[in-house]
Amino acid sequence: MTQQRFDLVVIGASFAGLACARAAVRAGLRVAVVEKKSSSGDKLHTTGIIVKDAIDTIPWLQQVPESLVRRVDGVRLYSPNLRHVDLHAPGYYFWATDTPALLDWMCASVRADGVTLLAGTLFESAARDSGGGWAVSVKSVASQEPAVLRAGYLVGADGPHSRVAKALGLSLNTQFLFGIEHEYGQARLDANLLHCFINRKLAPGYIGWAVAGVGIQQIGLARRMSASGVPPKQAWMDSFTARIAPHVDVGDAAPLATRAGMIPCGGVLKRVSDARVMLVGDAAGMVSPVTAGGIHTALEHGDAVGGAVAAFLQAGAADGGDPADPMRGLVRNYPTFRAKRTLRWLFDHFQADWIFNLALDTEPMRQAARMVYFHRRGKPQ
Repeated sequence: MTQQRFDLVVIGASFAGLACARAAVRAGLRVAVVEKKSSSGDKLHTTGIIVKDAIDTIPWLQQVPESLVRRVDGVRLYSPNLRHVDLHAPGYYFWATDTPALLDWMCASVRADGVTLLAGTLFESAARDSGGGWAVSVKSVASQEPAVLRAGYLVGADGPHSRVAKALGLSLNTQFLFGIEHEYGQARLDANLLHCFINRKLAPGYIGWAVAGVGIQQIGLARRMSASGVPPKQAWMDSFTARIAPHVDVGDAAPLATRAGMIPCGGVLKRVSDARVMLVGDAAGMVSPVTAGGIHTALEHGDAVGGAVAAFLQAGAADGGDPADPMRGLVRNYPTFRAKRTLRWLFDHFQADWIFNLALDTEPMRQAARMVYFHRRGKPQ
């Protein structure tokens, strides 16, 4: 069994995990990222929409090659009867992304910074060592060869069903949407807008959507998971594409690829840290309970965790001791989503198609939608 030593081991080459690794390695730490997939961009569970707030505040995003993104300037919101309104905010736009290529670009970027990226490697368990750090057991997915990574700190950024959380007794996500998205080579739709469809029958608890991505057209829906845990059926997507065909039409084309997966919608979990270990991103429930957006918070708080871990470990080395673990302070800075959790509860219990059919053309409804999609820039000027 081979052994390697690092200051920080991150489980999951997600947006959160890569941001954490980047911040830590740039602060001088020896960092490894463990990713079970052979490529971070494989088998995606995200639509890959990035909001303007993230583009403005995350410096790393400003280095993304233009070929990996496409600007979308507004939202077309459809009521269940397919009437619609177009929503815009001054200076606000979204990025549709070539998400597999974007994640691969981010992986190459952190490798260039000095991160050891262990792709095709599965996290199995972690145990505390005599120095207060971790012995992290992993194995190659292909060869099943085991290895141990010695780490001063461990971060779990390994998705909504975090193996790190389960192994170390941290909180687990229990409330989910299930999203499914088809990619098409072409479709008839207004390419300058993110199309969002409200329909309780087809997408209870959330919405359907369509957007012209980078070289593909993305059409999907997400639904609140039932108590039985049964994910959406293919027939639901067929019904959705048939329903929206007057506005977004793929004709007889078959999807080129499918993205699908669980989306946490219960807000940040109660226990996301312990001594020298932290959850971030989907593993921590760090996803908006209303919009299901998580890339912005994943990048922002992944970066914050990486920087804090570096400061913690370096202070201990400089002082010859072990300073106070910074995680309690970081958890206090995690988003609470209080208002959005309330909206999630209301949407789950009182979503009614007739309300949206009647209210879509009203100014209060439009203003509420602008606030959801454009945040502060959606406020009345």
